Amino acid sequence: MNTIEDIEQSIKENMAVMLYFSAPTCNVCHALKPKLLAAIESNFKEFEIISVDVSQSQDVAAHFNVFAIPTLLIFLDGREFVRKSRHMSVDEVVAEIKRPYDIMTS
Repeated sequence: MNTIEDIEQSIKENMAVMLYFSAPTCNVCHALKPKLLAAIESNFKEFEIISVDVSQSQDVAAHFNVFAIPTLLIFLDGREFVRKSRHMSVDEVVAEIKRPYDIMTS
């Protein structure tokens, strides 16, 4: 289980971090997660990916102001850059990250 301190440290140490908030009872979360992870891993090599089960880590969800699942938070250079909840497409997420990520890694 990830603690708030561990996640904050990862955000500080890594150039790009994705937090994926879900729960075992969320069917959308389970359908979206493998597609999203595959897209991130194939398009963005430097990403640290952290999955947070809100049923086990309610304090982490509250700390990051996550009140709906699935929720995706993208941090670039230690700052929150993208926040998506519930309705999102994988292509939409990739498109939002691509340009700033390419600038950071070039």
